[in-house]
Amino acid sequence: MLIQEMTHQENIDLLARTRLSRLACDHEGQPYITPMYFEYKDHFLYSFSTLGQKIIWMRANPLVCVEVDELANPHDWSTVIVMGTYEELLDKAEDQNRAYDLHQGWPMWWEPGYVKTILHGKTRPLERVYFRIRINQITGHRGVAETLSGQESSAKDEGP
Repeated sequence: MLIQEMTHQENIDLLARTRLSRLACDHEGQPYITPMYFEYKDHFLYSFSTLGQKIIWMRANPLVCVEVDELANPHDWSTVIVMGTYEELLDKAEDQNRAYDLHQGWPMWWEPGYVKTILHGKTRPLERVYFRIRINQITGHRGVAETLSGQESSAKDEGP
C-alpha cells in the first residue's frame, strides 16, 4: 500500500460527499471527541446540536479539529483533517436558515442531535444550537493499493 497526499480539490470533494465526521475540541487541556453530522458549503462545515458538553467547550475554546474518513477497504481509504474555528449561528437567522436548508436532503438529519437524552437520571433540555466550522486549514491523505506489473501486491511482498 502507498499513502498519497490529496489535493485541495480532492479534500473538498470528500467533504462534499460525506456527512459523518469526528469533532475534536479542548477545554482546559482536556481533549474531547464526538461524532458529528455536517454539510459542507462554501468553506464551512454546517451542523446542529443541542446544548451540551461539546457546545459549552467550543464556546470556551472555538479552535476545533474535524476528521472525515472514507473507507472502501484496508488498502483503499481517504482521510481529511480540518483545522477550524467554531462559529455559533444563534443570532444569524440567514445562516441558521442556510444550515437548516442544507440538511434537508438527509432524512432524520436532526438525530441524534435533537432526541430525548437522559444524563445522570435527568432529561437534558432540548435547546437547539446551529453552528458552523470555518475551515482554516485542510489536509488529506489516501491509501492506495500498490501494484506490481498490474497486479495488487500482497502483504508478504510489503515486508515487515
